[in-house]
Order: sequence, then structure tokens, then C-alpha cells
Amino acid sequence: MATDYDEVRSDVKESQQNSLQALQSANAPDARSVVLELDEADGLDRAGTPGGEFIAEELTVQVIPQAEDEFTCYSCFLVRHRSQIARRKGAHAYCTDCEG
Repeated sequence: MATDYDEVRSDVKESQQNSLQALQSANAPDARSVVLELDEADGLDRAGTPGGEFIAEELTVQVIPQAEDEFTCYSCFLVRHRSQIARRKGAHAYCTDCEG
């Protein structure tokens, strides 16, 4: 007798039908209510910090342009004094920390 291995076994077919019926009968929330809950949670997250405290202070940072005696390392991208140049390769300079 030949066996068709592509056919779904009867016990698997029954369990699939049972699980589908269980899902359909369950009181699962609809997609709209889940989206509304997520939107409400996102709104609360934006207002505070991970610790929960609210900060009303603005952070200000003064940006200072790179001086003539400074360079940006092509490996670590930090601005360094030109005395820390270890190697130049074309237009790129590398600092002593990256080359050491």
C-alpha cells in the first residue's frame, strides 16, 4: 500500500481545527483597542524620562568649531591636537591612540 507523505495526518488536522475554534471563541481584543492602548502608552513615554521624573530644563551646548591646530582622527572621529597625529594617509590623519 502506497503512503502519501504530503497529506496532513488526521490527528494534526483535528488539533488545527480545535485550536482555530478556541481562538475564535476567545475574548481577544480587536486591533483598534490594541492600537489605542499603544498610542496612549507612547504619549506618556514621551513626556517623561525612564525613571518617571519630569524634567522641565532645556539643555544648551556651546559648539566650538575645530581650531587650526586640531584634526579629526579618521578612525575614532575625535578632535585631537595636531601633536597627537601618528600617521597621515592621503587626506586622513590618525591619532596616537588609534595607531598605538
